Amino acid sequence: MGKKNSSVKIACENRKARHDYFIHETFEAGIELKGTEVKSLRDGRANLRDSYAEIRNGEIFAQHFHISTYEKGNIFNHDPLRPKKLLLHKKEIVKLFSKTREKGFTLIPLKIYFKKGRAKMELALASGKHNYDRRQDLAARAAQRDVERELKDRQKF
Repeated sequence: MGKKNSSVKIACENRKARHDYFIHETFEAGIELKGTEVKSLRDGRANLRDSYAEIRNGEIFAQHFHISTYEKGNIFNHDPLRPKKLLLHKKEIVKLFSKTREKGFTLIPLKIYFKKGRAKMELALASGKHNYDRRQDLAARAAQRDVERELKDRQKF
């Protein structure tokens, strides 16, 4: 018997989240999914744009997380925008609950991936950026690119 492949396969990523938010802390959460949702996720047919997580009655749910219907799913297909329950330890949920009550903090899904065959979500505790913050980030990235380009040119000689 061989060892199970423990590699991580990314199914979906929210690239815009790092542009729009300051990421303070990340958490790995399991996701409670139906069969056709898992099959759709494995095909990479999901969208995290505009999604967020909220805490209700001591449980965390991912809202506006779109998983397309499975093409071969017939009557057992799922609702694409149904709230998905996230699985975290109670201590983590309490910590996130207290942090999200502070002004400006929210829970944003960063990516969905499969780890040891199980669907996981990387959830971030984030606060929103203002326009001037985004401009500063873009300027810093452009300056870093220029420095790397200059160093690369110097190494050629």
